[in-house]
Amino acid sequence: MNVKKLLQLFVGYLQIERNYSKYTIASYQNDLEHFVQFMEREGISSFLDITYADVRLYLTTLHDEKLARKSVARKVSSLRSLYRFLMREGYRKDNPFALASLPKKELSIPKFLYAEELEELFKVSDTGTPLGQRNQALLELMYATGIRVSECVNLQLTDIDFAVGTILVMGKGKKQRYIPFGSYAQDALITYIENGRKQLAKKTEEQSHMVFLNAKGTPLTSRGVRYVLNELIKKASLTMRISPHMLRHTFATHMLDEGADLRTVQELLGHENLSTTQIYTHVSKERLRSVYMKHHPRA
Repeated sequence: MNVKKLLQLFVGYLQIERNYSKYTIASYQNDLEHFVQFMEREGISSFLDITYADVRLYLTTLHDEKLARKSVARKVSSLRSLYRFLMREGYRKDNPFALASLPKKELSIPKFLYAEELEELFKVSDTGTPLGQRNQALLELMYATGIRVSECVNLQLTDIDFAVGTILVMGKGKKQRYIPFGSYAQDALITYIENGRKQLAKKTEEQSHMVFLNAKGTPLTSRGVRYVLNELIKKASLTMRISPHMLRHTFATHMLDEGADLRTVQELLGHENLSTTQIYTHVSKERLRSVYMKHHPRA
């Protein structure tokens, strides 16, 4: 069976049986496409023809491309999953990537915003305009809840419970979780939904239930959120680039700094494994050391 057909079967398996999100599936597809390009260069026409020698050559290729360890580990993991699927379906008897050694993950400390930087961001939206109200609500909600950008753009009006002060989020693997939000986010959301959003919605005949709309009245995309955040950064005269995930990092870091326990933060972020959340304890330790070195007389 040819490469294209096997990939279609595998993607179908990820969608239907594994129930992965379109973003996770896109990552798998990117990793597998990279491997297909390697196969084409080496004159290999089928996944079924891959040998252990081919795997070693591919790992050497990844090393030569100077990819980050995390990227290499992800690609190898994607290919292991593909070959496990091919074994399960009876296309192969072995998994050539089973013994492929993954590089040790390098500890990457997440970037976050300090409280002072956040305050500057919160001041720059022109809340007298529909887009300004949207931007303020977007910023307040993402910081208040730590949600992923994909969860934010997929949030519907019915997912917000103002009486209780929570949102219902559909996370990875279509797992639902409730996340509380505070008064700042609530005020910004109410202002936007009751005023700015209604004006934006009038710009198109298509009725959307999504909370966040763009200037044309259609649902805001992940790319749109990134653009909005970087425009706010420019207005605030801050020098760094900001990503939606940085707000998520900031949420987690500030929660831990203020005494929240790790399990609670894990639950709020929707992390399946506690080890994923533990990276933020390193951030807090770094901040503690920085403050200590700056202020202790004999540091």
